[in-house]
Amino acid sequence: MANEVTIKIDLAKYKYVDLDAENALKLLDKITELMNKKTSDVSEAIRYIKNFDDFYEYMRKKFKDYIAPPRKPDDFIKGNVVIDKVKLYKEGDEKRVVLVFDRRIDIALLEKALKEIGFENVKVEKSF
Repeated sequence: MANEVTIKIDLAKYKYVDLDAENALKLLDKITELMNKKTSDVSEAIRYIKNFDDFYEYMRKKFKDYIAPPRKPDDFIKGNVVIDKVKLYKEGDEKRVVLVFDRRIDIALLEKALKEIGFENVKVEKSF
């Protein structure tokens, strides 16, 4: 397992984390544990990753780069959105996932969760 991961923050303050599918599931479980709640968008993202091959084929057929989990407007108002969108891709035979976190998710929470699942070196890069 790699000991290094980068959290990228874009201009709109969305956070991107690129991981293999197994570690992406661990990260989502750890974030759920740290937040003490499991939101519907996290549940959907977990479903996308667990059914990687089906959703990967769907994305390729529809020429989509990202899948956005369905959310209710109430979730945005209450601040219950964790995952903005998910990208599934393959690098050789390895299944990879880019998780795009909502701008309201605290960077310290992401760093803590990544360290607790085994990443010793967590870098934060701003693209602006």
